[in-house]
Amino acid sequence: MTRMLDYLRENQKSIEKTLIRLVKAESPSQDKKLVDLCGEVLMEEFTKLIDGDIQILKKSIVGNQYLLTYGPKDWKDQILIIGHLDTVWDKDALPLKIEGDTLYGPGVFDMKAGLTISLWAMKALKAFNIFGEKKVVLLVTSDEEIGSIHSKEIIIQEARKSSLVLIPESSIEPNGAVKTERKGAGNFYLEVKGVAAHAGINAWDGASAIEELAYQIIDLKKLANREEGISINVGIISGGSRSNVIAKDAYAEIDVRITKREQAELITQQIMNRPVFVEGTSTVVTGEIERFPLERNEKVVSLYHDLKEIALLHGYELEEGSSGGASDGNFTAGEGIPTIDGLGPIGGGAHSDNEHIILSNLPERSALLAEMIAKHLQ
Repeated sequence: MTRMLDYLRENQKSIEKTLIRLVKAESPSQDKKLVDLCGEVLMEEFTKLIDGDIQILKKSIVGNQYLLTYGPKDWKDQILIIGHLDTVWDKDALPLKIEGDTLYGPGVFDMKAGLTISLWAMKALKAFNIFGEKKVVLLVTSDEEIGSIHSKEIIIQEARKSSLVLIPESSIEPNGAVKTERKGAGNFYLEVKGVAAHAGINAWDGASAIEELAYQIIDLKKLANREEGISINVGIISGGSRSNVIAKDAYAEIDVRITKREQAELITQQIMNRPVFVEGTSTVVTGEIERFPLERNEKVVSLYHDLKEIALLHGYELEEGSSGGASDGNFTAGEGIPTIDGLGPIGGGAHSDNEHIILSNLPERSALLAEMIAKHLQ
């Protein structure tokens, strides 16, 4: 099926136009109006290229979300592609520019290029009249960069209908390796209560919440295990009111990363059940592991081998790797659905001023995705 690659190479300029339209439609996660305008562009491109079924999932707080279907929509079995419209960039924060074979711009790598190659993969399937016993569903969400709170339910719902999930998120720099592993992630919130007192007159009558928090941070960091891939980061702290007042309150936010689902229960218990170090203080911990890991199991390795074989037919070797970051693929992997991530084009600089993709790689990654879908349609 290398004819798909030839077809997509012939259409490279059109693929670039689709991508540039999506990038120009800036879509900061928390600006519903702008995200919805970007969604309009997405639907226009989908209608023009595929003319398939569109289901709009209207949202009141974040941008609307979309189910874009190639193939008969009433077919029960499906292959699921998941991408997101939203970006970390405020409007006009980053310019769009082309330098040689490189396109720079807000969200171009994370992940509007991934959406673009998904649309054009479906377009290639249609151009060659490739159908099977499953439909192809592209689920496009609008809040991935702020935790997927408003899309988690639909992600899991659609994943449970699917034989496999393909995530065209940003690939691994610098050579475009796909992601066969992703760490799981959780957030915990630690509140400390102490006893306020005058720091000079009644210094021994108080119980410092800040002092207790300091001990808690040191103790929490002991839970990290580099060999097991468990990391603990206390990223936000606050507390106290004045320098001459023994602190009554203190607070911390904790980021936790794990590599295996089996680690989740133990690390949660260890974080939630806190010892007391400073007499007179107390702690309350809330939170949870929100995304289980995408583990490199037999099913994931099988998907990677399929992709690797397709890439070899296209004349290059596709590498694999792992990521400490989480994506919506963690939700689908957590449901036991075979999932592979990082299928977006070669590029780099996600969330940085240098965010970019390599334009000439767009047809290759789109063809890789199209042929992977074709292989699994039966």
